[in-house]
Amino acid sequence: MTPTIRNQLVNPPTRFASFRDPTLYGHIFLHDPVVIESEDPDPCWRWMRPRGGMDFIEDFVRPGAEDGVPLDLEHNFPRTVISDRIAPENIHRLIAKIQHCRGLA
Repeated sequence: MTPTIRNQLVNPPTRFASFRDPTLYGHIFLHDPVVIESEDPDPCWRWMRPRGGMDFIEDFVRPGAEDGVPLDLEHNFPRTVISDRIAPENIHRLIAKIQHCRGLA
């Protein structure tokens, strides 16, 4: 069950150091590829690459192309985990919700 992260959650107000936490968790502990959903991945890739954001990202996909647990700004697909940002104050809640949604599949 692939965790997918909407590309808007890569940019501020997301704290980039916190962005790496769910990608690391998905890659290491869930043993699932983590992907970024984006219509245009080039600007996102250029922002993430020099900051080490691609370390645990498998690929970029179009929104809705992967069957998984989307982390998004709004509820667009089943099992969506909704957040307006990824930050130290909500990272544990987001990871717990991703785990919960994986169990529903």
